[in-house]
Order: sequence, then structure tokens, then C-alpha cells
Amino acid sequence: MNRALRKDADTIVEKSVRAVLPDEAVARALRDFQPGSGKLILVAAGKAAWQMAKAAAEALGDRIDGGIVVTKYDHVKGEIPRITCREAGHPVPDENSFSATAEALELVKPLGKDDTVLFLLSGGGSALFEHPLIPGEELQDITRQLLSCGADIVEMNTIRKRLSGVKGGRFAQAAAPAQVFSIVLSDVLGDPLDMIASGPTYPDSSTSAQALEIAQRYGLKLSGEARALLAGETPKELDNVTTQITGSVRELCRAAAGVCESLGYEPVLLTDELCSEAREAGSFLASIARSHAGGGKKLAYIAGGETVVHLTGKGKGGRNQELALAASIGISGIPGTAVFSLGSDGTDGPTDAAGGYVDEDTCTELKAKGIDVRTVLSDNDAYNALKETDGLIITGPTGTNVNDVSVALIQS
Repeated sequence: MNRALRKDADTIVEKSVRAVLPDEAVARALRDFQPGSGKLILVAAGKAAWQMAKAAAEALGDRIDGGIVVTKYDHVKGEIPRITCREAGHPVPDENSFSATAEALELVKPLGKDDTVLFLLSGGGSALFEHPLIPGEELQDITRQLLSCGADIVEMNTIRKRLSGVKGGRFAQAAAPAQVFSIVLSDVLGDPLDMIASGPTYPDSSTSAQALEIAQRYGLKLSGEARALLAGETPKELDNVTTQITGSVRELCRAAAGVCESLGYEPVLLTDELCSEAREAGSFLASIARSHAGGGKKLAYIAGGETVVHLTGKGKGGRNQELALAASIGISGIPGTAVFSLGSDGTDGPTDAAGGYVDEDTCTELKAKGIDVRTVLSDNDAYNALKETDGLIITGPTGTNVNDVSVALIQS
């Protein structure tokens, strides 16, 4: 392993993620917040829900009358006054997702026109915040189908919001006539408010025709009940919601570029809307590294967004680990090159890793251990391969969730 490159990669990871934590962003969004004269109920959903709720509780204090946080397992970092904290399943919703969301609905059900719901939303909410309109087991099966077929986040959410009693603006309907002030940490490219966590408090721009076409294109196995729900429409107008976006992958990329520059690299932002197969993105970053290596400059090529994985095997990994491992083939043996990729929330797929790091030595090290990278990729087993080379990036839950960032580093 190239220890100098790995050290730089770790520094970039730590400082860029720290720069997009939601604490200051939530406090900033609340400066002009003026709730009604009645009750103020806080509902937070998503991977960054606990961190966002904590920031809101510190800013508003006793003004909050109660509330609930619904976040991923191991993401609650302590008690928050007057707020119930619940952990639930991600990326597939589970019974805790359903019961915690039911609690949220009960909290807002009795509210009147003078009351206010402060709704804090972050990525991961599609699984964590769920009130299914079909049997929970079927919803879980459909979610797994969507995760494995290569559908992107917009396609997935177009399907999921029609099967849910809270997505696609329906939570805002449930809270009416109370006013809803929604603060959103974006994890969807371009920040479409109706798609972030499936838009529980925003009018839905997608159509039933689009949902049915997506189901057909990916060959989803659906019951008659689920197919009928896809044919129905979601709320297209809401008059009780004010929404403010407070973070995005663009900010993450800018933060990464700033850290790279402080380390002596010349940063180049390739895109903050990366959307492709993870392996293809890794191969692309490797090709850039090959083209510019050996030029005598320290360069950092940055891409932000969210890739997808088409499952072909039964291994362990995530999209960022798969991207990095795929890049290792293209940079193998090229001195002074590395590629790393991570999810800003600190979790990548169903693993404890945020992402993966590879450099010029990774393929050689794996080959010496009898491990073929292409075979590993076909089995979607990037986690175990990267573990063999100390290539896992492990941060633990970060408290934010603004997509992924991938970086190709060149030292000479």
C-alpha cells in the first residue's frame, strides 16, 4: 500500500465529511423559523435524523412540545430532551420502521391549524419512514427487487411513494391542518424535493404511468394490490408546507476540493451529478488517473453523486467499495495513483464500512493472496477483498447524508 496516499485520503475523508455535518446548517435554517401559537412537534427521519434533531433541540429548547426521531440502527448517539429516538431498518424497511412511523402519525393526527410540525428529513428516509399500504412483507420484497435490479434512486422512489401512506406528500396531508416546516438534507442529484426520501411533505411530480413503466422495465414481481396502487395518483398540491434545503453533494464536493488543495493537490471537480454503474465509475476514474499520472503534478479528480450496483453475486459490499475495487484494475502498477470512494453517512450497503480505498499496489497484493479482482466483482464481494488489503474506509455513522464522493489522487 502507498502509505502517503492513504494518509492523504484519510485526511480528505475526515475533513470533507466534517464540513457537511448538519448542525450549523439546521441552526441556520431555523433562524427565520416562526412556528404557530399552538404546539410544536418535531419529526425527524433519515440517516442524519438524530444529528438534525439534536441541532434543532439545542436551537429551540423548551419551545418543542414533543417529537420522534426515526433513524438507522446504531445512529442514535444519546437522548434528546422531549424527543423519542427510534432505530429502524435500512435499506429495507422493517417492523421498527413501520411502528416508529405509526408513532409519528399519531403525534400529528390531533394537531390543529395553530400547531406546527418541524419535519427534518435526510437520505435513507424512504426505508426508515414508512407506513405501507400493502403487507409489510411484500413491501420489503419489492424494495429488495428495486435494490438488486439496478434502478436509480428516482426510479425507486417513484415506485415506493405509491405504496406508502406517508411518502409522496401524504405525511403533510396527515399533519393538516397544522403547518409543516420542512428542513431537508439532500441525497438526490439535483435536489428534487419530491424524491428526497420519497418526499413525505412535498407534492409529487412523478406519474402513475411512469411508475407502471418502471415496474415493467425492471420486471418487478407485484401483487394485484400493489399494481393497482401504482396506477393511482399521489398528491400534486399541498398548501400547508414550507420547505428549505440545507445541504447537498455539491457542498461535499467543494469541501473535498478544499481539503485536497490544502494538501498540495490541484483539485478538478469532474461532476457533482455522477449517476452510473459503480464499476463503470471506478473504471472511468482509473482511466483519468492513467491519463494524467507521471506529469509531475499533484492532482485530485473529484466526482460526487450516487452510483448503483447490479447484483450478480451473493458477496458483501456496497457501491462505494465496488467502485474503488473496480478502479484498482486500471491503476494497477501505476506509481503514485489511488482511488477512493465513500458514502457521506458512513455506511455503504449492508456493511460497517463507509467505502473503499485502492492504489497502485492493491491488485498485486490481492493476487499474492490468491484473490482475482474480476471474480470478486462478479460476486459483489468487494468488502472482503478490500479488508485483505486494509482498503476499507470505516468512519462509523457520521450524522450527515449528502450522497457519495469519489476521488482519484495522483502524486506525480
